[in-house]
Amino acid sequence: MHQPIRPQWVCAGCGVPWPCRTRKRQLVAEFTGARVSLILHLSAYLVQACEDLPHTPSGVLHTRFLAWHRSPALHNE
Repeated sequence: MHQPIRPQWVCAGCGVPWPCRTRKRQLVAEFTGARVSLILHLSAYLVQACEDLPHTPSGVLHTRFLAWHRSPALHNE
């Protein structure tokens, strides 16, 4: 299960910062044709992460939780 362990926001499945590459691919598949819904879903996680990781710059969290969905590599695997 590639779910986040809070408040550290690491992946329960592989121990890397969440969302990990596996979870990103899963989310892309789950939200196929529903990109706005995916962004809303990820935005909720971003808000929670901002609360749990108050010393992490918001730009870093934004990139980690929202910017990755545009990566062509995740959509072509």
